[in-house]
Amino acid sequence: MAGHPANGTDGVGRERFLADAKARGLQVDVVERPAARSLEEAAGILGIPPADIVKSLVVKHKDGTFLFALIPGDRQISWPKLRQLVGVNKLSLPPADIALEATGYERGTITPLGSTSPWPVYADATITGRRISMGAGAHGYSAFVDADALTSALGAVVADISDPM
Repeated sequence: MAGHPANGTDGVGRERFLADAKARGLQVDVVERPAARSLEEAAGILGIPPADIVKSLVVKHKDGTFLFALIPGDRQISWPKLRQLVGVNKLSLPPADIALEATGYERGTITPLGSTSPWPVYADATITGRRISMGAGAHGYSAFVDADALTSALGAVVADISDPM
């Protein structure tokens, strides 16, 4: 799969992802896959239900800091629940260029593992107890990892932060 020479995040991003996973003692399996136009299509390519693909969403505080929200593919972020948990009255999804600047990853490749800044991680409780797929830091790749090992290695706050779509 061709990289993106303008910012060079693909190969470097995957290397950062793998190095961070190794440093945390996490066992991850990275698989190459064709590009997908949607999360549902990616799930079909990987042969898993959409719920097993976990979206790593970059969320911006009004003070300019960020956090990661790990949300299953068949659910959406619950802003009221996340705001209450974080203890703030305003959170938002930043534009793609700001998310890239905050993490070193392009949309569709974002993961807390290997992020250029170690933002806090909040994981939806519905991901626990199973093997999940997530971004691997580069387009055309997905990583499989045990959700409980992931949340433990990241020191994630695990809570109810999503709603059905």
